[in-house]
Amino acid sequence: MPEIDTDDRARCGWAGSAPEYVAYHDDEWGRPLHGVTAMFERLCLEGFQSGLSWLVILRKRPAFRAAFAGFDPAAVAAFDDSDVQRLMGDAGIVRNRAKIEATIHNARRVLALDEPLDELLWSFAPHPAARPRPATLADVPATTPESVAMARALKRHGLRFVGPTTCYALMQAAGLVDDHVADCWRAATP
Repeated sequence: MPEIDTDDRARCGWAGSAPEYVAYHDDEWGRPLHGVTAMFERLCLEGFQSGLSWLVILRKRPAFRAAFAGFDPAAVAAFDDSDVQRLMGDAGIVRNRAKIEATIHNARRVLALDEPLDELLWSFAPHPAARPRPATLADVPATTPESVAMARALKRHGLRFVGPTTCYALMQAAGLVDDHVADCWRAATP
């Protein structure tokens, strides 16, 4: 059952627990996102979220953007050991060395791709007619064949922290799939 917020809008059940979730759900989640920097940011943040609440990442997102040069892959690819140390000391972000190093590594791999990152990621988007809208949150999968294929492709290109669940969360967040449940007000809004 969708959550009903104070504005009397029915939302996906996960969206009503915090104001940041409401804004993210209403304004970003499931809307088509394009651009290398935008998609790189989302890929990185989904990796940082692994094992944590997305709310933690949302609340730290401004600090992440500042710490990682706006997620410009060329700028992040130039980070060195002193940047890793700087980031490990930054209380505004998730200070996980493996995730920080993976973000820098992934920026370098993104620059080496044969095609722009956003084109590669969007190549895994299923045709919208091939997926029925989920009736409830229980109908939303954690992975799909497309997210498994995306994860394999990204790993083949040398990226890290890009498993099928992380890739599916990226697909949902960036609008490659639309998992707003049937009774959610966003389900009827382009």
